[in-house]
Amino acid sequence: MTNAELAILSLVAEQPRHGYDIERVIEERGMRDWTEVGFSSIYYLLSKLEREGLVKGCLTTARGRGPARKVYRITAAGLKAFRSGVLQALSLPIRSYPPLQLGLACLPGIAPERALAALRQRRDALAANMAQLRESWQAQRPLPYFVDAMFDHSVSMIQAELHWVERFITTMEAQNDQVGPAQGTEASVCAEE
Repeated sequence: MTNAELAILSLVAEQPRHGYDIERVIEERGMRDWTEVGFSSIYYLLSKLEREGLVKGCLTTARGRGPARKVYRITAAGLKAFRSGVLQALSLPIRSYPPLQLGLACLPGIAPERALAALRQRRDALAANMAQLRESWQAQRPLPYFVDAMFDHSVSMIQAELHWVERFITTMEAQNDQVGPAQGTEASVCAEE
């Protein structure tokens, strides 16, 4: 089960929901910061989960004006898949492939000054992200313990990366001072004939 499928299934497991309600909750909870659920994919995912027998959709008439909406409820198979997905997400560290690793592997092909500028930009973006996340966290308190843990984990991960980036910038600056900027050159390109 993908993260997006588990996220949608979790919202339907909480209570029966229609697509617009799911979108509202995703926005309110800032779920797009940690899941890859786009607005346009909500109905696709609901249809997929319904085909797999994990949710069941029923048309309901809207109160007052408005069209009937398809409200999705979790099935017994869906509840079993949801619980299994949650336990897997909690227990298995999934290998990720962050672009930073590739950037580090390719550092010799970039002038140190440009690499340092890029790393400083990353540091500044991380600091801004952390400030925004902390502000959002504070504004929503009090929170259920598990939501509080989600914010805490996110802030801790950003803090760890920010600390690492700051250390690496210092290391690169010291390395650059020893080698000298003239020796750090960018990868060359063959001249056209």
